[in-house]
Amino acid sequence: MKRHCVSKLTIAFILAQLLLLATPVRTMSQNKITTAKTDELSLTKSEASHFAQLALKCVTKEYPNKPDHTINDGNDVKSPRALHPAFYGCFDWHSSVHGHWMLVRLLRLFPDLPEGSQIRNALNANLSAENLRVEVAYLNQPNRQSFERTYGWAWLLKLAQALRGWNDEDGKLWATNLQPLADALAQKYVGFLPKQTYPIRTGVHPNTAFGLAFALDYAVASGNKQLASLIEERSRTYFGKDANYPAAWEPGGEDFFSPALIEADLMRRVLNPAEFEQWFHRFLPDLTKDEPKILLHPAVVTDRTDPKLVHLDGLNLSRAWCMRSIAAALPEKDAARQILAQAATEHAKDALAHVTSGNYEGEHWLASFAVFLLSTPAP
Repeated sequence: MKRHCVSKLTIAFILAQLLLLATPVRTMSQNKITTAKTDELSLTKSEASHFAQLALKCVTKEYPNKPDHTINDGNDVKSPRALHPAFYGCFDWHSSVHGHWMLVRLLRLFPDLPEGSQIRNALNANLSAENLRVEVAYLNQPNRQSFERTYGWAWLLKLAQALRGWNDEDGKLWATNLQPLADALAQKYVGFLPKQTYPIRTGVHPNTAFGLAFALDYAVASGNKQLASLIEERSRTYFGKDANYPAAWEPGGEDFFSPALIEADLMRRVLNPAEFEQWFHRFLPDLTKDEPKILLHPAVVTDRTDPKLVHLDGLNLSRAWCMRSIAAALPEKDAARQILAQAATEHAKDALAHVTSGNYEGEHWLASFAVFLLSTPAP
């Protein structure tokens, strides 16, 4: 990335963080998310406490577990905790990572959270220097090239970003311990992206746009100009000429991302405001006509005990955070801005009502999506 581009992204990131920290906390009833008169959803301390409890129940829960693990020989037949002493809980590695991100995020937002000491104990146990050395060593073993690429990579960098600049003794220690793993995954991006000729446009884990968006946030926050420049180039190459995207084909039956919206959420990071406005209206030209309607209204979830069907609750949450950010990147008088803002509120209300379903299939990860949504300022 050119020097002046990094500067603009850095300034935008700082402004976004200041806006987030300035967002007021509203008083709401215990464990309920309601709306203000402006329909602006926000995170309360009581809701943060409830989400923290879900994550604390999860990040040390080894089983059930679905490892992304290639067995090289008999010595590789190990328990999840032996393989991944930092991120063995929450059913799979990436869910454990974003569960840790959520705990850090909540503790930073609410330092006096009732679960604060439990959070610190859990993070001290999992994010030790020794545990994270094992995680780095795992990446360097044979047949680990595609391990958690790029969804897990992206969330790990988001966790590292969340720990940066925190004036907290525990937080500084966790950041130091985590940095070698963040460095290893940043280097994996640098090695992999030039070889990836075509983007992956799925609505689940391998989605390229999501992996690039979170990695770009980290690159800007950490000053990694090599990574930021590469991501900007790859984003323009993969998506810069996209037009008339077939968003009416969404969603897929097990999506937790909208390929259309997650791509636009990446491009609003990469393009300057004037470029983005033009690109977005080429990309989804009918949005100002409230089309396609299937993209603007929440997906229907029929069985929250099914680990794939419950993905659609996550889709509604991620659609909402993308819609908020995309709307905020458009001019105030742009007709798409209000349409997206209203659709974001509708999606958020629908999905937030089901984060706590009592079913581990969704509870082990949906709270992280909910906290990320509620950490995304409304336009």
